[in-house]
Amino acid sequence: MLRFTTVEYKKILVRATNWLGDAVMSLPALRALRQRFPDAEIAILAKPWVADLYRRESFCDRMIPYTPRTLGEKWAAGRALARENFDSAILLQNAFEAAAIACIADIPRRIGYARDGRSLLLTRAIPVPRKGEIPRHERFYYLELLHRAGILDTLFENDRIRLDGAPQARAAGLARFDQLGMGVTIVGMSPGAAYGSAKRWLPERFAEAAATLAGELGASVAIFGSKEERELCNAIAAAIPGSVRNFAGETTLAEYIDLAAACRVYLTNDSGGMHVASALGVPTVAIFGATDDLATGPTGPLARVVRETVECSPCLKRECPIDHRCMTRVPAARVAKVALDLLK
Repeated sequence: MLRFTTVEYKKILVRATNWLGDAVMSLPALRALRQRFPDAEIAILAKPWVADLYRRESFCDRMIPYTPRTLGEKWAAGRALARENFDSAILLQNAFEAAAIACIADIPRRIGYARDGRSLLLTRAIPVPRKGEIPRHERFYYLELLHRAGILDTLFENDRIRLDGAPQARAAGLARFDQLGMGVTIVGMSPGAAYGSAKRWLPERFAEAAATLAGELGASVAIFGSKEERELCNAIAAAIPGSVRNFAGETTLAEYIDLAAACRVYLTNDSGGMHVASALGVPTVAIFGATDDLATGPTGPLARVVRETVECSPCLKRECPIDHRCMTRVPAARVAKVALDLLK
């Protein structure tokens, strides 16, 4: 039987996940860790492209950027951590490297899932939950790590994903939009998706839905994405009348969070942008097809998922091998209506 640990963790290193969406879905676990150890110092070791997610959050006392590439640089990073005298490492990332760095850092308690052949490097190698053992949504995967390690006595089944720094982000974002002459009512959009084209709704329908919403709300449109998605976002921007700004490739994560928080409504594929917008409490409409919204969808009362029920979805493929019917059968008018209903 699992016993709730009475060990007090005083200086904790958390190895964050590398993908933005996963990082957002781990937020409830980090908040639970803070609640369990309110007086502990919690430092988060994270890649630069996800680090800004945590900077305003009360569970994070300190960010430690993780940037090494070569074996020598990784060894040096681990030895630098050794001088910090952490008493525990909680590895949200599943990689062998995360456990190896914790070992090099001489951290006495090393907790992580038994994955990627790293069990011998962990002091608590936690069995990976089997299908059906925990709720399906990915946030419970991270909460269960703490539960099985004896840090939590129960899971928070109704704990939605949220960013507590949302009010400050929204104020900064509104000021930036105003500076750009875009007004205070903004339709935000993330039309890309890093995993593959199977996750992407049709660009022309993003444009049509955004134009409808902008017309109804008297809004400007802000389009977000990576620098690799710049051309895609340019094409969508060109198809939307009125005030439109393409921010793809122009923002840091911190700047993106501010701007997303200031949006009145947000249209998105299953993407990192979706997770951030929803966690900020922005009314978010996400179009799902190839992926499973019950496992990785947005959470909270202001999130809606639009999907077409087809026999092959969710397939979890990067590219659709047939006719992409899960996305082509979702009309722009349907997405716009869901968004407008959400705002009522």
